[in-house]
Amino acid sequence: MAAWFWYAVVAAVLYGAHQIFTRMAAARIGEGLGGFRIEARAALSILIYLAVLWFGRRGSQKFSAVGFNYSLLTGICVGLGTIAFFLLFQKGGPLSAVPAILAGGAAIMAIAGILFFHESPSWQRLLGVAFAIVGLFLLRR
Repeated sequence: MAAWFWYAVVAAVLYGAHQIFTRMAAARIGEGLGGFRIEARAALSILIYLAVLWFGRRGSQKFSAVGFNYSLLTGICVGLGTIAFFLLFQKGGPLSAVPAILAGGAAIMAIAGILFFHESPSWQRLLGVAFAIVGLFLLRR
């Protein structure tokens, strides 16, 4: 089994729970305040993680300006994506649509992996991209 597999499982469970809780919150808080609350709590969780690393002397965090700037862009995407999910739920979008929406994001990642990171374009990967795009269109109603 690949070394990253269990991290993928944990990430999937946590991101699934994230969308469930966002759906539950969307009817009870505005997208701006709710999104800020989510992202502020996420930042605090990561700050605690860094403190554990620092005080446990278990690792250093590398830094570069390019990495910092990509992290900044990532944060902008996550923040705006969180607001978009709040709006989706507030406008009546179903929680069951989220997997197909995320599959659309997965399709974008797979295409970027092939085009920019020189990952192999296997038939399974390309078929998955096609299914993800079809899934998004099937959710239009």
